[in-house]
Amino acid sequence: MASNNSNIKVVPEAMDALEKFKYEVASEVGVNLKQGYNGNLSSKDAGKIGGNMVRKMIQQAENNMIGK
Repeated sequence: MASNNSNIKVVPEAMDALEKFKYEVASEVGVNLKQGYNGNLSSKDAGKIGGNMVRKMIQQAENNMIGK
């Protein structure tokens, strides 16, 4: 049976940029992340980071579409 892994990295080179972006957003929303594993992070704080990352990426994509 074929594996259905949705965690395949389509653009592996983007991982470093996303990692840096995550720390920038965490700093902006007041969440202290340490390098490496952050297993003690609350769901609320993780949601703040992820939600703001998505919001900023959508905003950037929309701005790029307007500029074309």
